[in-house]
Amino acid sequence: MPYMAINLGGVTAGVAVILWFAVRWWFAEGRRWTALVPFVLALLYGMLAALAAFGSASALGLAVWLNLWAANVAGYAGLVWGVGGNAPDVTRATQLALTDGGYVIVLLLTVLLIALCKFAKKIPTGKIVAGSFAGIAIALSGNVAGVAAIPLGSGANLLGSGFNGVFG
Repeated sequence: MPYMAINLGGVTAGVAVILWFAVRWWFAEGRRWTALVPFVLALLYGMLAALAAFGSASALGLAVWLNLWAANVAGYAGLVWGVGGNAPDVTRATQLALTDGGYVIVLLLTVLLIALCKFAKKIPTGKIVAGSFAGIAIALSGNVAGVAAIPLGSGANLLGSGFNGVFG
């Protein structure tokens, strides 16, 4: 992949999506926690996917790259052309050190989210897609990368070791 960085505009685009869904949840969905769960889980998945596939030559790596590119372009346009600001590079993350079992968990979560989009009619697909988009957009930025990498990577590795113990 030629460019694997996130600029401040890309992070802004991710945070804008989070703010949009937070306002929607507060006013339109009556602050029901169950309405927030699909978005938050997709957000965490997007962060894990970005940290796991950062720079890898894989299908997930390509999807992450396209998401980052879209977030960067949209955010850059909003910051630079929209309000006259700047969009410096804020990438701070490197690829997570996942075990083989950790990558199994990332793959299984990917299949799960695709299946939810396809078959779970009560969960709006837009929540899952927007949550994943926002998670990928913010995952590689300075403080978020450090805070998210440890619990997400460790959790995936722990679940993966359990998977290996049962099936390996």
